[in-house]
Amino acid sequence: MSWLDSIIPTIKRRRKRQAKSVPEGLWSKCDSCEAAIFDRDFDKNCGVCGSCGHHHALTPALRARMLFDPDTELKSIGDGVRPLDFLRFLDMQSYKDRLKKLSADDPEREALHIYLGTLGERPAVAACFDFSFMGGSMGSVVGERFSRGVDVACDRGAPFIVFTSSGGARMQEGLTSLMQMAKTAAAQAKLAEYNLPFVSVLCHPTTGGVAASFALVADLVLAEPGATIGFAGTRVIKQTVREELPEGFQQPDFLLKHGSIDMVVDRRELRARLIALTGMLLDGGEQQ
Repeated sequence: MSWLDSIIPTIKRRRKRQAKSVPEGLWSKCDSCEAAIFDRDFDKNCGVCGSCGHHHALTPALRARMLFDPDTELKSIGDGVRPLDFLRFLDMQSYKDRLKKLSADDPEREALHIYLGTLGERPAVAACFDFSFMGGSMGSVVGERFSRGVDVACDRGAPFIVFTSSGGARMQEGLTSLMQMAKTAAAQAKLAEYNLPFVSVLCHPTTGGVAASFALVADLVLAEPGATIGFAGTRVIKQTVREELPEGFQQPDFLLKHGSIDMVVDRRELRARLIALTGMLLDGGEQQ
């Protein structure tokens, strides 16, 4: 045995001890610039990369905690509403098995979660999409939870704020998923009857039936930087119209320039902006 063979096991043991002493979950990597981000700074920056400004996806619960007042007691709305495989849909996997797999850790998980809390010491309702659940697709449960959230907002005299992140209607539910476009529009009309603010915050991505229904017709339409916003994908549109598309035409800055949205707001400034905007809308409505 050479002298090198005798020291290699010692080096391996030392490295193993060092590896065990390093706590897990301290660092994350930016999806855009691949910069290393200290998790504590990542949370402090609301999931925004400090190097490139990329806005990372958030879970509905985390987004709600970042929005509402720190001392508020969050209440979930409509979590008991669960989807049904009434069409017995089957593609690469049955719809029933897909739902079972996605909700294994959380039986109440779906593409939309509704929360009641306080924003600027006033009651507010937030509807938060979860793109990691079947692409945030809008099915019967999304429409029902949305409607129940609006009912609670009307009962409490609260603004309704929706954070969209969706690929559109859920094909596994057929025409029923398309009916949710009308259902959410009817709920939105109820907010108007009660003279309550309806604010839409467009996150990445907001497309399909969600973009074509309530997302772009709110009282105020805000967008996070870098969000893709539109009905169909760029490739599909190109193949349909057979024309060269303007650069960045589905990006927030382009939509702001052409009047499709009201403002682009960095997530780190969003809470303060929403407190001010909803406050003005509520106070203005009371004066009418």
